[in-house]
Amino acid sequence: MQAATPPRQLIADVSGFVGRRAEIAALDALLTDPGSAVTVVAISGTAGVGKTALAVHWAHQAADHFPDGHLYLNLRGFDPTGQPLSTTQAVRALLDAFDVPPQRIPATIEGQLALYRSILSGRRMLLVLDNARSAEQVRPLLPGTASCSTVVTSRNDLFGLIAGEGAHPLVLDLMPATDARDLIAGRIGAGRVAAEPAAVDLIVERCARLPLALAVVAARAATHPRFGLAAVADELSVARGSLDSFGSEDLTTDLRAVISWSYVQLSPDGAGLFRLLGGHPGPDVTVPAAASTAGSGAGPARRLLSELAATNLVTEHTPGRYHLHDLLRSYASELAGAGDPREQRAAVVRMLDHYLHTAHRAALILNPYRHPIALEPAASGVTPEPLAGYPRALAWLTAERPVLLAAVRLAADTGLDRHAWQLAWTMTTFLDRRGHWHDWLALSRAAVEAADRLPDPQGQAYAHRGLGLAHFRLNQYEPAQAELSTAIGLFAARGDASGQAHAELDLSWTYERVGRHRDALAHARRSLDLHTAADDLPGQARALNSIGWFAGLLDDQSTALAYCRRAHALFQQLGDPVGQAATLDSIGYANHRLGDYGEAAGCYRRAVAMFREAGDRYHEAQSLANLGDTLLAAADTGGAHHEWRIALRILEELGHPDAQRLRHRLAVPVS
Repeated sequence: MQAATPPRQLIADVSGFVGRRAEIAALDALLTDPGSAVTVVAISGTAGVGKTALAVHWAHQAADHFPDGHLYLNLRGFDPTGQPLSTTQAVRALLDAFDVPPQRIPATIEGQLALYRSILSGRRMLLVLDNARSAEQVRPLLPGTASCSTVVTSRNDLFGLIAGEGAHPLVLDLMPATDARDLIAGRIGAGRVAAEPAAVDLIVERCARLPLALAVVAARAATHPRFGLAAVADELSVARGSLDSFGSEDLTTDLRAVISWSYVQLSPDGAGLFRLLGGHPGPDVTVPAAASTAGSGAGPARRLLSELAATNLVTEHTPGRYHLHDLLRSYASELAGAGDPREQRAAVVRMLDHYLHTAHRAALILNPYRHPIALEPAASGVTPEPLAGYPRALAWLTAERPVLLAAVRLAADTGLDRHAWQLAWTMTTFLDRRGHWHDWLALSRAAVEAADRLPDPQGQAYAHRGLGLAHFRLNQYEPAQAELSTAIGLFAARGDASGQAHAELDLSWTYERVGRHRDALAHARRSLDLHTAADDLPGQARALNSIGWFAGLLDDQSTALAYCRRAHALFQQLGDPVGQAATLDSIGYANHRLGDYGEAAGCYRRAVAMFREAGDRYHEAQSLANLGDTLLAAADTGGAHHEWRIALRILEELGHPDAQRLRHRLAVPVS
């Protein structure tokens, strides 16, 4: 198998990490000692106890022991505003970290996991799976090879992982008092700590030796060097409260005291942005999104995020992307809930408008020939991102994919159903090209439900079409046909000929996949008529080629050539190289069936070159296989085997079932 690109590295090391010397030594002994048989360590402990800080700090410290790299993945097991990462989402994130081309990624979750493990096989790598909900969430993601090590963090004990997978447990308790004092000293200076030892002991006690609480208090003291530590300790006593997410009453009281006390020291605008971020779905937010959420410019938003970062209320985990610890997000949500509901609702609408209008721009850059939707104007104060050019649009969608998925769920949960189905629409081309078909299926189901609740016939039509296409990509042809038929009826009822035409053509391919070629041809002809009436040239080109292909399957090669040549000329006029390659493949098939093997081979070779140039590996393999068939028919058995071997290598890398058919062909000896 071709080697994958080295993975992206971990998030930045934890600045000022102090303590946990015994745990660091234990991790060294367990995962870097050549005599150790341990490959998985499960770090558990209460929220805010420093599990992530320990895992990431140790991973950087031990980097030389893992020469093939290390991966970090937040499984979001206890995120208060979102669902834990599913196996499908997690394995795709890990494959994306290796820059695996979408064409190589199998459609099934089983195939994706097999590809992931094959990439890791034999490599000396470290995997950090952070914030796991359960052993069941982690188990499918374990590398399954002794050459790789895994560190898992969770608030739960992950007993199933320990019992079933041999993971070694490492339980983090509250910080030892000495380490807690060292943490404070590392943030504010040893001199201040030595000058007021009694006050430091009181701070440590009132923070319950919880690292998150200690870090926030230390940040407060560091930003006010003239404050005495005794005054800081006294303020902690005054600001006592509770966070419901803690099970221990003492920890609950102390942590809320720390966060609430830090919050009240913010500027009014900083406090306002912190409250508004409680309504953001996460997992992180950028400066432009925060600016739109607040209805401010990018400059003020950047300054306010810097203020929040300076007090440890947010973390800039990568340049320009800010994360709220889940406890802090819970607190911000509570504050927002206690405020003016109209203010918070308006902020959520602005935030969703920001993502909707920016994602809409990105979607039309990726595919300018999409059947468009009409957006309502963005709310006042929203500034969508410009996204100049294809690479920028693709990069934005890649970075924001987890946020956009969460935004659809948030919109549906808060009754903003128009945002829900339209956001789902904006992501379909991206999810399709990147192979995130399970995400596409989930979003499309949410979009259908949202459009039905409105009710919005336009939204229902788009949502059912999206759901049908997602089923189609996952080889679920019967539900695909049902959803696409529903979409056709909805588009027709609205008098939307273009939408109906697109859905008819989509439906035609579901019939082709199950061998009903006459039905496929009928729907493709209907699509051409509708596209022609709507003066939609890209749609006409796609329909013409489909008609030609289906005619060829029905052994009407003269009709096939006539329609495919018209399609090829139209794709040339439009400047669409992938469309040209597809029609050349269809023309090659018709010439093969007519016995003109030289012409067929020439068409296939041109199609292969164009698919290869476009990075469309699956269709490159298909045309190579077809070229091999033509060469075999022309009595060039050696040439046929050569092309089939190249096609087989591609299909094996893609994990595609068509590979088995080529293995059977190659089993025939060369004469």
